[in-house]
Amino acid sequence: MEFWPFWKFLRWQDVLDILIVAYLFYRILLLIRGTRAVQMAAGLSVIVVMYFLAGELKLLTLHWLLGTFMSSIFLVVVIIFQEDIRRALIHMGRSPFVRVQTEYSQVIEEVVKAVSFMAEKKIGAIIVFERETGLNEFIESGIPVEARVNRDLLISIFHPTSPLHDGAVIIREGRLLAASVILPLSTNPHIGRGLGTRHRAAIGITEVSDAVSVVVSEETGAISLAVGGKITRDISAPTLRKMLSEFLGFHSIEPWWRRKIFK
Repeated sequence: MEFWPFWKFLRWQDVLDILIVAYLFYRILLLIRGTRAVQMAAGLSVIVVMYFLAGELKLLTLHWLLGTFMSSIFLVVVIIFQEDIRRALIHMGRSPFVRVQTEYSQVIEEVVKAVSFMAEKKIGAIIVFERETGLNEFIESGIPVEARVNRDLLISIFHPTSPLHDGAVIIREGRLLAASVILPLSTNPHIGRGLGTRHRAAIGITEVSDAVSVVVSEETGAISLAVGGKITRDISAPTLRKMLSEFLGFHSIEPWWRRKIFK
């Protein structure tokens, strides 16, 4: 009953306002998850807490210094998070309901061609597609490439004689950002013992993010796709093309977690 006065004066505009702000915070957290921005945000939060504590404890000098810093906090945030803000604005500019069907089609085609060749030659490979969750934390462990995705480039990277063949490549918005990237291994005890380090790494990155990873077995040449901590093994090139189109192009209106594609 004590909350009745609050609900009595609550307008539908207030509810809408709260929902919009909560959604914006959710999207921001989703975009910076897995990036250095998380640590930076934590550091800024500590400064804000110290500012209020200094005021309560009458620590005048510290309060003044932090107050001076806080007065320009907006400019500091823009400078520190400029890359993440740019990515957020790009995502906001895209319609969540209408996606250009050819956005990933060329990239997917090049990946499928490269994977088919490597599967035939039994060349091991891991190709990771970044989606909403940032992968900068892992990209920094690799060698910067920043190039357009094409069949020959992927094959040359994963060729056994290449110094970049160990590790994975990460693709973001149609660009191959880095090669020889170190990925976290899956900690799922239920994964089959027949899966080696390459497959565990391909699964592991999808356990800590919403990324999609494609892996080629060096022993058998089998093609597999991992997403959401699960892996679909021994798929054909046409199946790989279809699955990548669905996960990256959002061609299907059915949520991905309802699709029975995992083995």
